[in-house]
Formats: sequence, structure tokens, C-alpha cells
Amino acid sequence: MSGTTTHQRIVVLGAGYAGLSVAKRAGKRRPVTLVAPEERLLHRVRLHETAAGHGRQWPTIGHLVRGRQVDHRRARAVGIDLADHRVRLDDGTTLGYDTLVYALGSRTAWHDVPGAAEHAYSAEQAAEIDRRLRTADRPGTLAVVGGGPTGIELATELAESHPQWRVHIVAAGQVGGIYSPRGRAHVLRALDRLGVTVHEQATVTAVTADGLRTTTGPVDAEVTVWAASMEPHPLAAEAGLAVDARGRAVVDDRLRSVSHPDVHVVGDAAAVTLPGIGTLRMGCATALPMGRYLGKLLDGATTAPYSFKYVAQCVSLGRHDGLLQLIHADDSMRPTVLTGTAGRLAKAAIVGGVYGALK
Repeated sequence: MSGTTTHQRIVVLGAGYAGLSVAKRAGKRRPVTLVAPEERLLHRVRLHETAAGHGRQWPTIGHLVRGRQVDHRRARAVGIDLADHRVRLDDGTTLGYDTLVYALGSRTAWHDVPGAAEHAYSAEQAAEIDRRLRTADRPGTLAVVGGGPTGIELATELAESHPQWRVHIVAAGQVGGIYSPRGRAHVLRALDRLGVTVHEQATVTAVTADGLRTTTGPVDAEVTVWAASMEPHPLAAEAGLAVDARGRAVVDDRLRSVSHPDVHVVGDAAAVTLPGIGTLRMGCATALPMGRYLGKLLDGATTAPYSFKYVAQCVSLGRHDGLLQLIHADDSMRPTVLTGTAGRLAKAAIVGGVYGALK
């Protein structure tokens, strides 16, 4: 190994699916500093299970990077000096880098809705949701805001695990509207079977301690869970990386920032546009492959441009049901779906594969 390679300073910001994948692969032969405040893996695709009381304690990041040249620095990045190649941390220290991997991902987007951040739980607060429901004096009403996969999984899991609670799902558009007609129909059947009240075309205008105000009327709720959408972490834009209208860093076909090529960006933070596909959506399905590719690129195992195609979307519908929606390479829907036990087992296999890739 050459002296230049030995002493190259690779710093990875974020230990989500993308960042952890980069660090594990690149750390096989190169020293990597992984900056993340979390002690343990945040397995985001299983947060709905944690919210419903079926969570488990995931391994520490140190355990997941064992056997690699990875130093897990438990701190939070609060600033990046792109000119001086330094990252400022919340413990008052700085880290220099030769190559920076920005993988800070996304967070709940409150959309400036009055009261949302104050009165609603986010999906990332899954353990707090579980605690709130378990310690309630009596069952009440719970509203989940968001008609996409996260909202659907939360609503169905919570309704099944807490049948004494009245559960509502509230969406600005259609619940499950991203799926094919067959897929959406199955989602609606599952919600009906579990007793979930569906509110569609109902934009939330305010959240209070007593529930929601929407464009179609109030929805009373003692507990509100916000799963409407995600937004990228703002540090990329604040640092001066070129970003798109959503604040995601724009990258080239090697996942390098188009404005600062010594910075690679992966996961939800990256605006990756591919021919015939378009700009990749946020999610585990796109983050993990990006991280694995970039780890190989930094390790010298590939020089090829990044490539990707969609295959399927999957969603849990409680403990005994699921949906696997087959999709075209460009993320458009195919008519074929797997539902019920087959859909649940397919989802479990996919999620198991995600964890297996990080072990």
C-alpha cells in the first residue's frame, strides 16, 4: 500500500444505511473516521415496529464495523469548511479530511404547519410513541399524518397492536396513491380490516394538543404521529455545496458533489439523476446501494459510474399482512403485486437483507 493511500483521510458523516455501508467497505483497507452521535444502528425501516412495542435493541455501530479500520467518533457535525477541508463537531473539535463522505440523510419535514413540531411525534420518536401508548391512563384516539409507506406502516402496526385505540390516517392526497390500483386497493382493505379511519384529500393546517385541523374538518386525537414527508439535513446547503430545490446535494455519476468533487454525497442527502430513471427518491432502497457502490469506489474495487434500477416497493400492513408492489426500472408501477402472507414474507426477506448487508 502506498504512503499516499495509507494516510488519506476519509471522513464519513452519518451512520445510516448509506454512511455505514461506505465506512464498512472502504474501511477494509483504508482508515475511516465515521462521525455519528448514535451509539447504535437506527434501523429506520423497522421504526413502525418499535412504535407498536415490537422493537428490539440493534447492535452498536462499533460492533457493526468490527474488523474494519473504522474509528467511530460519537459526535455531531455542525459545520463544514469546504475550502480548508475541515468538519466542525459539536464537541468543539474539528476533523481534517482529504475525502469527505456526506451521508447525513433526511429528517421529518414539518412544513411549517403550526403546532406540528410541538404536538406531534415523528417516526424517529418511535420509542416515545410506544411509551406514550403503554402508559396512557386509558385508550383514546391516535392520528397518523401521511398516506405514504411510513404512514401506512405506522397506522396498520399501531391499530393491530393497540386495538383498543381508535386510529385515523390523514393524507393530503390518496392513501397509498403511489401504488398501482391493485396495490392501493389492498392497502385500503387492510386499513379497513384493522378499523383504521381513512381521511383523504385532507391537508393538515394545524396540530394542537387535541388533534388536527384539516381542510376537510377537524380530526380529534390525543396522540398525533407525523409521517407526511422527509427533508434533507440542511448542513449541505449551509456549507455551500450545490443543492437542488429540495436541498439535496447535486452529484455526478461517481456520486461526487458537482461543486466540490472532493466531497461525495450518498443516501437521502444526494440528488442522483440517472438516464432513463430520473432523480432517485429518498429511502433505504436507494441509500444502501449508493453506500455500497461508493465504498467500492473509495476502496479501488471499481471505477465504473454509478448505476441503479428499481425493482419493487414493499410495505408492512401489520404483523400478518404486507404488500410487494413490482415496479419498472424507472419507479413506475407494474400491475403485479404480492399481498397477504406472501407480501409479508417478501417484505421480511427484503428488510432482513438490509440488516444482513450491515452486519
